Amino acid sequence: MRAPQRTISKRMMLSLHYKSYGHAGVPLLILHGLLGMLDNWQTQAKRYAAAGYNVFALDLRNHGKSPHSDVFNYNVMADDVVHFMNEHKISAAHLLGHSMGGKTAMQCALTNPSRVHKLVVVDVAPRSYVSAHDHILDAMCSLKLGRLATRQEVDAELMKHLPDYALRQFILKNLTRDESGKLKWKVNLAVIKRTYPEIAGNITIEGRFDGPTLFVQGEKSRYIQSDDERRITKLFPHARIVSIPDAGHWVHAEQPDKFAEVVLQFLQS
Repeated sequence: MRAPQRTISKRMMLSLHYKSYGHAGVPLLILHGLLGMLDNWQTQAKRYAAAGYNVFALDLRNHGKSPHSDVFNYNVMADDVVHFMNEHKISAAHLLGHSMGGKTAMQCALTNPSRVHKLVVVDVAPRSYVSAHDHILDAMCSLKLGRLATRQEVDAELMKHLPDYALRQFILKNLTRDESGKLKWKVNLAVIKRTYPEIAGNITIEGRFDGPTLFVQGEKSRYIQSDDERRITKLFPHARIVSIPDAGHWVHAEQPDKFAEVVLQFLQS
């Protein structure tokens, strides 16, 4: 039985920034994770377009070049995705989401099941995660960007709190400059910090999505554990879980070839 579709409020929906790859085939929407942006998925998007899919990589609200809003939770982010589909006359699509984008994709599939062909969830489960990003948000909020002139200076300040080089490079992609040339964050950092408990929390519906569903996890990641399988199969009864060796949470970046192979096998099956 499919979950009833929820009426969405036009007042809360935003028109999302996007890039498209390919011009034919079944639409595939890609949703990035917290503090990410569509550019993180460009390499993967091109692969899926080459395989025959009409790919749309989206910047979710408060991220990348999409509009900012004081409202930030999985209900409104799922509504934004449906609004995007309506704007682009997409009746149904495959959804692929990583981490926060994976929860958004799950929320969208559960509330609007007729709009989703197949669902791919990357390294996240439908549950709460306690303080997974607090240290990152604290580090970003601690910086006085107005006193810093270059990306290198920002990196040096971040290194005091975040020794992981790859993580800092991921965060630094969020840097841009305002009209006066001063550095600023692309993300709506204040709102993300304030609403983070909601984003770290669970999705907010107990429906069911009966369509084909794939959960992809990094073998080294702890985001999906054996205890999560019962809830996954309750919400997504046709789900299967695939683990990719030698990969952590950013499995699509750490093992891009194997990740794309697994996703394409699922979409084409």
